[in-house]
Amino acid sequence: MPTRTSSSWFARSVSHWVGPRVLAALVLALCLGLTYGAWRNAHDASEQQVQADFDFRVRQLVNNIVVRMQTYIQVLHGVQGLYASSQGVTRSEFHAYLAVQQVDRHFPGIHGIGYLPLLPGAALARHEASVRAEGYPGYAVRPPGQRAWHAPITYLEPLSESNLLAFGYDIGSEPVRRAALEQARDTGQAAMTGKIHLVQDGGSAQTHGFLVVLPVYDSGLPHASVEQRRAALRAWVFAPFRMGDLMAGVGGEGARQLDLKIYDGAQLSEAALMYDRLPGAQSSAASDSLLSQQAISIAGHAWTLRVRTMPGFDGELLARPRLVALTGLLASIVLALAAWLLAAGRARAQAALARSSELTGQLERGQASVLAMAEAAQRSQAMLRSILDSTIDGILVDNINGRIFTSNRRFRDLWQVPDALDWQADGAVLVRHVESQLWQAAPFLGARAHAPHGHRERRDVLHLRDGRVVEQYVRSMQLGNEQARLWTFRDISERSQMERREHTRRQVLEMLATGAPLERVLESVVLSVQADHPAMLCSILLLDENRHRLVLGAAPSLPAFFNLSSHGHDLDTLQGVHGIAAQALRDGQRVIVGDLHAAANVQETMELAWRAQLQSCWAEPVRGGSGKLLGVLTAYHRQPTLPGAAHLARLSEAAHLAGMAIEQAQVALALRAGEARFRSLYDHAPVALWEQDWSAVRAALDALGQAGVRDLGAYFHANPNALRRLAELVRIIDANGAALAQVRANEDDQRRGALSLAQNFDDSALPRFGDALLALAGGAHLYECESSFVRLDGAARQNELSLLVMPGHADSLDFVMVSSLDITERKRMNAELLQLATTDFLTGLPNRRHFMAALENEHARLQRELASCASVLMLDIDHFKRVNDEYGHAVGDTVLRHLGALMCQALRKVDVPGRVGGEEFAILLPGTDLAAAAVFAERLRRRVAESSLTTDGGILITITVSIGMAAMAGTDADSDAVLARADEALYRAKRGGRNRIEQNDGGSDGVLSKFMAQ
Repeated sequence: MPTRTSSSWFARSVSHWVGPRVLAALVLALCLGLTYGAWRNAHDASEQQVQADFDFRVRQLVNNIVVRMQTYIQVLHGVQGLYASSQGVTRSEFHAYLAVQQVDRHFPGIHGIGYLPLLPGAALARHEASVRAEGYPGYAVRPPGQRAWHAPITYLEPLSESNLLAFGYDIGSEPVRRAALEQARDTGQAAMTGKIHLVQDGGSAQTHGFLVVLPVYDSGLPHASVEQRRAALRAWVFAPFRMGDLMAGVGGEGARQLDLKIYDGAQLSEAALMYDRLPGAQSSAASDSLLSQQAISIAGHAWTLRVRTMPGFDGELLARPRLVALTGLLASIVLALAAWLLAAGRARAQAALARSSELTGQLERGQASVLAMAEAAQRSQAMLRSILDSTIDGILVDNINGRIFTSNRRFRDLWQVPDALDWQADGAVLVRHVESQLWQAAPFLGARAHAPHGHRERRDVLHLRDGRVVEQYVRSMQLGNEQARLWTFRDISERSQMERREHTRRQVLEMLATGAPLERVLESVVLSVQADHPAMLCSILLLDENRHRLVLGAAPSLPAFFNLSSHGHDLDTLQGVHGIAAQALRDGQRVIVGDLHAAANVQETMELAWRAQLQSCWAEPVRGGSGKLLGVLTAYHRQPTLPGAAHLARLSEAAHLAGMAIEQAQVALALRAGEARFRSLYDHAPVALWEQDWSAVRAALDALGQAGVRDLGAYFHANPNALRRLAELVRIIDANGAALAQVRANEDDQRRGALSLAQNFDDSALPRFGDALLALAGGAHLYECESSFVRLDGAARQNELSLLVMPGHADSLDFVMVSSLDITERKRMNAELLQLATTDFLTGLPNRRHFMAALENEHARLQRELASCASVLMLDIDHFKRVNDEYGHAVGDTVLRHLGALMCQALRKVDVPGRVGGEEFAILLPGTDLAAAAVFAERLRRRVAESSLTTDGGILITITVSIGMAAMAGTDADSDAVLARADEALYRAKRGGRNRIEQNDGGSDGVLSKFMAQ
């Protein structure tokens, strides 16, 4: 009984001790507390996400501005290279160079690229006169006045309407611009002005801009020091920028909700404001809760960027806490109401035993749930450890006192932490281990001493002694109630090597492109290696032409006596430290001596190394693209050292660049020799060669396309004068001796511009020029045709042309090579041969072969056009044998010629006569039926009978002809069928008495007319 009483006492529900309302209030209070905690966590997470998003967008915006300005400064370096490669760049060359760049299209924000010559005060008048002589009569340097030196805007591309306002403006006359010119002159680098109003804007106060200038030195003078640079200065190249155009689209989509202001210098004043993305009332709506102020330096000039957020920047993220709060509030009310209903129901329950069983079941389920939660927690911890160990970054977590909580496997592999190191008990042991592997431990120790607070993070780059480069991030985090630090380490050695390799490669290629001497290029390669590895001292030794001696290529940091000891010496005589380089060349393999002191067998030959304080040497062979040995790259150290993988990769890359530079220098020498040989071959070639510039024609075609002309062929056909004007735009750049001889010209004629396109295409051949122009402008690289031309002595000739667009000039057509062959005599001979092959020598009429060919063509036409018709006449001179017998063959020949002339007088242009036998003739009448052919035959027969012939001997001869004719049909088996029918009709006419016409229609025998000789 007592036991039963006690158990029922403890089995009573909570609702027995408190009322349903109190229980509901407690549940509501508990749920509201949990809701507040969830809302607080969501609110903090949202604020962290908003801050991270804001910091990312600010970094992206700053990086885009810096990258864009670096790209624009590279454009100026290209123009600087143009002047470095030439003693004088004309206005047209300057325009052509920048026209290809299309600055206004590819580089938004640049208002143009200009050229500023350095003019002493006394040279001002001569400068103005020279520019006016170039076609600018109103040119004058402004503002007027005499100054010690002037820097007027002489070239400015593109020369738009707004840029014309700046043409002639003296930049040296204004203090802010002059300060940038002097800075660029003294430093040799790009310099940027402060806040100015561009002259192109007419001094408008509404827009702000700046200039970037770059000095142009005399390449023949040294400019290592400030005094040398001032003495060697020739001019500046510059680019004007308008802030509004420069900043257009810089931030992309991510900058739309940012308020950006850019100030000139470090002062945030209205006078220093250069750019305001949202001026006026729009800027007042920005929030100061997220504010970032960044200082950047561009071309030696500082800007301050002030970035704030606009309303709605964090709306989507901050909406989450409100949703959590609203959901928790609704859930709390529902749970409190459920608790009240449950308590009230239990209070009204009548079955205590059922109630007790229900509570027991709930307890068992709760215990099972707790066990399941414990197992899930263990699985989560194991999964977290697996994820940490599989990441590519090294992870370390410690607190501000140096106590280490955890690390992953990548961290231990990255820092080569031995298993025996008891660093978990004492974090200082791990710090000393990491510090021992660094060249400079200051960034690592600084991050430990000055860890970032809040949501900020700190980034450092660590350089290890084995050549690796590690990127380190440190950020604060909360572990329960304790403040901790999260360290992230990533091996960026490969990326760093690629960046350095690309920078060095780009620098070497730029020097090679600008024609820098081989010594300077090799010195740049050496200095780049030494910059990556300050402990190295490098040199490049080259093989001479005979490949037996070494000559010094570059060794800027080694002592002079050390360099001279290897220069010009035979490979077999070099010993000691230089013998290592010789061995690498002889074996064609890398040689590494980590400790020169340990080379006991060559102690007496290492005196040079001791004097130069060198204790290790690595030698890397330098090879060309084909594998040919060109020299050796040696790296020396003042301490005994063996190279790591990063060192070997860097030496290999440097040797590759050096080989490229050496081969380029050799190719340049061979190219100059090849150019001389090509010029000699060009001048003495037996074929007439013309170098022509069609760029003005191409520009005119583009203008026609912009004007709406789509079919150029039809346009030229309708406007022949337009084609003639285009022909006048072609410039003859050069012609070899054969070309001058072909047109009866000499070098004086070429120099004074007497040659023109008429020496390739005269006025009658302009349609051929139009065909060639359409082909080349359409993308063809080669076009061949026949044309006619005019020599300088006025003689009209015929030629055969081949027009070749040189590779790389298809878009501009500014380099067209034309070969010309005079075919006048060949054409004359071909015409004579054709005449002999197709004409009867006696009568001048077509011979039998030509007539039969015309007959076959007409038969083929009738087979295609069955509704058409044609007729054939066969003629024979009556009693011609009597003429030959009585008067001789000479008179007979005269009679034949007389009949041929009579036949030609009666024919149409489409009719074809022919002599098919001795005194037999034939006539083809296309498009003529038998009735019309009979009329023609009768007219011809009468004309022959009525005409008489008087010979040279005074003999009067009258002849008659017999004519047979037949209709030609497409159904005939061949052309001989109609000829046979006409021939049959002819013999019928002869048998019928001659001087008559007979037709053969394939059936009836009818005489059309009959005239017997009297």
